[in-house]
Formats: sequence, C-alpha cells, structure tokens
Amino acid sequence: MFASLEKRLKIEYYFEEGFPVKYLPKVLFVIALGLIYISNTHYAEKTVRRINAMQAEVEDLRADYTTLKADLMFASKQSEVARKVSVMGLKESLKPPYKVVVEE
Repeated sequence: MFASLEKRLKIEYYFEEGFPVKYLPKVLFVIALGLIYISNTHYAEKTVRRINAMQAEVEDLRADYTTLKADLMFASKQSEVARKVSVMGLKESLKPPYKVVVEE
C-alpha cells in the first residue's frame, strides 16, 4: 500500500539531490498555522462548554430567585404577618391610625 502511494506521489524525485531546504520555511509556516488552527479550535470548544455550563447555572439561579421572591411576597402579606406575630401575643389593630397635631 505504501509502495504504491510512494510511486504515485514520486517522493523519491523530490529527494534525489538531498533534502530541499529552500521549502523548509514554507513547510514550517504551514505547520505553525496548523498548530494555531488546532489550538484555536480547542479553545473555542472549551469556551462553548463553559458558556453552556454558565447558562445552565443561570437558569438554576433564576428559578431559585423566582421561588424565593414568591415565598417572600407570600410571607410579607398582612394576614401572614398577623398570623405569625399572634404567637407572641401581638394583635392587629382594628382602629385606623390618626394624625396628632400639636399647636404652637
């Protein structure tokens, strides 16, 4: 298999006079570009995974916030506050508040 591939590509022709040093900078440049491309792909995939994890965490925190906000709104209703303080012996006033006016 490798012999037929070598015959088709004629690799021996390129190395008859030795290693072609004049192509070395171009080959190294292409290899460097390949490495940069591979590292950029890995970085992008890692960033996408972090974004997905953060989005899931944000959704969990949003659900927690909504639940806690609903619980707080229910606990701060006047009837709930009156029920909770009745255990301490406090009662809800039935008289409306009035304004005290002091004349000078």
